[in-house]
Amino acid sequence: MNKEKPKLFRKVNTKAFNVDHYLGGDFRNTRHSKRETLEQTKGKMFGKKERGLDYTPLYRFLLSKVGSNWDEIFSEAKARLDKVEPIYGMVALIEDKKRDFIRTGESSYFSGLFVDDNNILQLSNPDLKAKDMKPFCTCCTHTFNGKLFGTE
Repeated sequence: MNKEKPKLFRKVNTKAFNVDHYLGGDFRNTRHSKRETLEQTKGKMFGKKERGLDYTPLYRFLLSKVGSNWDEIFSEAKARLDKVEPIYGMVALIEDKKRDFIRTGESSYFSGLFVDDNNILQLSNPDLKAKDMKPFCTCCTHTFNGKLFGTE
């Protein structure tokens, strides 16, 4: 029986309303054109586009591991990710890079984390709560660590 732990990212965010996943249609706009484009004549290659990657499971995983050894957390997260760059969007290894919160989407915010001198993962601002934050606009549902602004 395969007991592999789930990945810490989702390929497509299917929980959000009206999310454009940009699937397909890259070639269809130039397929029947009479004139060759610069990319077709020069043979320019396009890099692989990363569409619809959602790292919310990673951010929740890191928040659940606050107070634990950073080396163990990092090795487990690295094994369950496609790349390690999203980890450093939330976790600061240097004091100058430490932030109180990070913005991960249009209206999603998470606590900033840092690694202290004892190699322990800590919250950058443990006093910051969802009830203290105020939304910037009334049209969106703003969340902080998965909780609505102004609650709890």
